[in-house]
Amino acid sequence: MNISVCIASYNGAKFIQEQINSILKQLNENDEVIIIDDCSTDNTVEIIKSFNDHRIKLFINKVNKGHVYSFGKSISLSNNEIIFMSDQDDIWFENRVSLMVNRLTNFKVMLLSSNSESIDENSNKILNYSIGKVNSIDSDRYLNNIFNIFFCKAGYYGCSMAFTRDLKKYILPIPIYIESHDLWIAKAANLLKSNLHCDDITLSRRIHGNNASLLKRKLLPKLWSRIIFIISMIHLVFRYLLIKR
Repeated sequence: MNISVCIASYNGAKFIQEQINSILKQLNENDEVIIIDDCSTDNTVEIIKSFNDHRIKLFINKVNKGHVYSFGKSISLSNNEIIFMSDQDDIWFENRVSLMVNRLTNFKVMLLSSNSESIDENSNKILNYSIGKVNSIDSDRYLNNIFNIFFCKAGYYGCSMAFTRDLKKYILPIPIYIESHDLWIAKAANLLKSNLHCDDITLSRRIHGNNASLLKRKLLPKLWSRIIFIISMIHLVFRYLLIKR
């Protein structure tokens, strides 16, 4: 099966070359890397162009739209059967693509979520950093997984996911009010009962002060996120019913 890798880039010049290298060496000639740059002000775009690889398809937003929009746009432009999402500053393990594609196809699910290890800006392992994990035994505990998302206890991260093209019609377009594209995707897959957790660690996730998904939030934003959760679940149910009509 051919692979599409979706990346949202923004001022990622420090790490994006290493990340793209770790991805390209696992891809075949018919695979693709779709990068949406969100108006970077550093030389991120120049670094991406320097690869001169036909598999890399670069698009630049006219104005800064945020990472959720950029990931949604990248997914919408993907052409292949299996879609991976990738942050701009991580490092993929060498067997990541083959492992995750095999799991997706063998278990015949739409979404696969794996785990990651944490590294710092110098690529040193961070041993005591706590981050949510997924467990294989919880894969089909769909309602419990959705509740864990609500209570911010779920280990779903876009950089650790891969999904099939069939999921696109349920998750696209991503509504403008959505704060976390990865949680939106995880909710959809659990609602569809087509979700699998992989215990394996498949990438090194870089932890630094600019991680968009790791910023600490105050009380009011947390309460607003709960409201968005409820709205998004209603939205997904109605979209599911419309598709199944």
